[in-house]
Amino acid sequence: MTVYTQPGSGARFDWGLTGAAELGRVCAALVVVDVLSFTTAVEVAVGRGMRVHPFPWGEQAAEYARRVGAVAAVGRRRMTPEHPWSLSPAALRTAPVVSDLVLPSPNGSAISAAASATGLPVVAACLRNARAVGRWLRAQGYGSIDAPVGVVAAGERWPDGSLRPSVEDHLGAASVLDALVGVPGGLSVEAAMALAALASTPDVPAAVRGCVSGRELVEDGFAADVEVAVQVDASDVVPVLRKGFFSAA
Repeated sequence: MTVYTQPGSGARFDWGLTGAAELGRVCAALVVVDVLSFTTAVEVAVGRGMRVHPFPWGEQAAEYARRVGAVAAVGRRRMTPEHPWSLSPAALRTAPVVSDLVLPSPNGSAISAAASATGLPVVAACLRNARAVGRWLRAQGYGSIDAPVGVVAAGERWPDGSLRPSVEDHLGAASVLDALVGVPGGLSVEAAMALAALASTPDVPAAVRGCVSGRELVEDGFAADVEVAVQVDASDVVPVLRKGFFSAA
């Protein structure tokens, strides 16, 4: 139904793979937000000069990387000194720079890979670059009713595979939407309600550290990844997905 695409607004908001598919049918650009940790990892890697190829989570990522001449990232626990490339933003800050990196994940990367098939520009946003992403979208003319932008919070997954809305992605998406306040087409009701979460969160880094996803990473020994992710507006890097990979706009 057309109503699911939030018509009549310049900035729209939804969750997960299905939400991205709906908004991708009508928007001129999509923004994917997966703070812990895909889009934060993309921002770090692209900021260091790497091209990042999104890919759904699974063993096929290594084969895809061989086909495109890239290095395949592995799970955090499978990192070794010889292969330090993973979904860990902290590890990617010090890993050797490679020209092309395949970075699979079950949420943000899978959404980005699917969205790339639409041919729309897809932007990777996180807390580190939310304001820069908003500035870039405005400069490109997105945010009108004729050229709406869809902001998609990736969310996490329950054990049965269903979507679990997450605090960190809600706040990351709200931070992008905050930078889009005043665009010609205005915010949809869904986008305005998502944005409201930001006003009621006086300490965004503390909220991300204390939420389920943040605590999960800390308890698993990856507190450094959370600390990289909560550096609000620390970066001007805007990774844009075109021709199958993210590179700096």
